[in-house]
Amino acid sequence: MVEHVVIFKFGPETTDEQLDECIRRARALQNEIPGIVDFVAGRDFSGRNQGFQVGLTARFEDRAALANYTPHPKHQEFVQFTMDIGRQDIIVLDYDI
Repeated sequence: MVEHVVIFKFGPETTDEQLDECIRRARALQNEIPGIVDFVAGRDFSGRNQGFQVGLTARFEDRAALANYTPHPKHQEFVQFTMDIGRQDIIVLDYDI
């Protein structure tokens, strides 16, 4: 299995409602893209986030499932949404588990 971790930093113009919608859309990906075993997403509450507000973790069956996820149209729609609402930066980490 493969763990895919992403944290997002949005600009000051991004609203709480947009962040909530980002999380809702992220969570929906599990039902729309094959190969996802588990998917969680949420907002930081600790204040130790260095400006990153939203995080997600997706667990995939294998590296091939992760490779199919990235170009999938539903994932690309989600990526575009994050950019539309003011994404400034992301950190991505993928590793075998």
